[in-house]
Amino acid sequence: MGNFEGKLFVFSAPSGSGKTTIVRHLLNQEKFNLEFSISATSREPRGFEVNGEDYYFISLQEFKQYIKNDDFLEWEEVYRDNFYGTLKSEVERIWAKGKHVIFDIDVVGGLRIKKKFPEKTLAVFVKPPSVDELKIRLKKRKTESDEKINMRIAKASVELATAPQFDKIIKNYDLAIALKEAEELVGEFLELDS
Repeated sequence: MGNFEGKLFVFSAPSGSGKTTIVRHLLNQEKFNLEFSISATSREPRGFEVNGEDYYFISLQEFKQYIKNDDFLEWEEVYRDNFYGTLKSEVERIWAKGKHVIFDIDVVGGLRIKKKFPEKTLAVFVKPPSVDELKIRLKKRKTESDEKINMRIAKASVELATAPQFDKIIKNYDLAIALKEAEELVGEFLELDS
């Protein structure tokens, strides 16, 4: 790793909890000097997703080769033949720019990063109001089939059980409050005087 070793901010949550909205908000706060860590995935792009912006889309074979080469900070087979991971080179790229890294990542990956960099990482779990509310939010997106939504809901119950393993929990019942709370947590961890 380069000279600047910044801090790592992990935001994890079940799909539909609002973590992406929170992460985008934090990225817009210049005082935090954050850059988004782009995950790699073996799945196909959805809708208007852009390679190198939303994800690094790589083939299943390439993904497995990267695993063999120990190129990942963390990786996981989220669904069968559907891999997601964080390349070590991604964190190095961001630190080389003198920035802190922010992740929008599933709970397993988030906890693995926390384990690798315990002192440098703030792991935040974003909790939805309820599983029912999650289902409503996922349906509103209109990006996935009912079968896929049901898979995500089943996974959400398991993910919610990991919340106590995170440093902080933000309950996203009211987005404005959740955003303010996220800003306070990041500011404190960076030891910024607000």
